[in-house]
Amino acid sequence: MRLTLHADYSLRVLMHAGLKGAELSTISEIAERFDISRSHLMKVVHHLGQLGYLETVQGKKGGFRLLRRPQQINVGTVIRDTEQELDVIGCMNQPGYCRIQPACILRRALHDATNAFLASLDQYTLEDLIRPKRALARLLDLDPDPPSSTPPN
Repeated sequence: MRLTLHADYSLRVLMHAGLKGAELSTISEIAERFDISRSHLMKVVHHLGQLGYLETVQGKKGGFRLLRRPQQINVGTVIRDTEQELDVIGCMNQPGYCRIQPACILRRALHDATNAFLASLDQYTLEDLIRPKRALARLLDLDPDPPSSTPPN
């Protein structure tokens, strides 16, 4: 299974915001640190805000931060929320896609594999992903001890 850039960038944005604590992150900052597209990040941040993962602050000194605590953000859920299509092959949700579909065991096996993949990701939270805070902060040129945040919920 291969995740889209949208899901990949969503996890990177959440990790970056989690590392910064209460301090605001910006799209420009993440684009520079990860060497990724600003325009794509704008869509990702907007979507994560709509989904309730990020709080966005408008204005000249604006940016975004986590809306929930890192331990409340489940990685499997983020993938489900940010991936439009988790089907490995076309026949997964399309009746009549293939001649052998009514008797196909491969379809069931791939469905089970996808569920196992997601179940594995369900074992992790954003807190787990940012656990090596000092090392990640150093690699991203961030303050290793950002102001602590206490998001609602």
